[in-house]
Amino acid sequence: MVQTYKKDPDAIARLTPEQYRVTQQNGTEYPGTGPYLHNKEPGIYVDIVSGEPLFASSDKYESGCGWPSFTKPIEPANIQEKRDLSHGMIRVEVRSAHGDSHLGHVFPDGPPDRGGLRYCINGAALRFIPRERMQEEGYGAYLDQVEDIR
Repeated sequence: MVQTYKKDPDAIARLTPEQYRVTQQNGTEYPGTGPYLHNKEPGIYVDIVSGEPLFASSDKYESGCGWPSFTKPIEPANIQEKRDLSHGMIRVEVRSAHGDSHLGHVFPDGPPDRGGLRYCINGAALRFIPRERMQEEGYGAYLDQVEDIR
């Protein structure tokens, strides 16, 4: 069975005010406050609205920026990048392709030995699926990409 991901009105209705502000209104959570900043468990991070797989624990690293940081998406087709000219800066916004959720931004200051990118992502836009639940929740195809955080 092929999984399809879409912007789910029921999922949007269940969002907390902070999750709604971040994903639907292009908000940013305060640095250091997100639920997954210090998570070191193996698993994957999916869009809280659509469920589409976004990042693997093996690509998460401590950047010191105050938000969860990843070196690359687990499924590049699930990430859209858009030019963001807000706040007097030129940045690259990252959105989920199917859920159209605002996730955060990508910067070219990540670890050089891992591609040089830093996906700086709001934890409020994510749902974490631990490795031991990935199969039962339909993400078994990604188990080979999940390992402990380096």
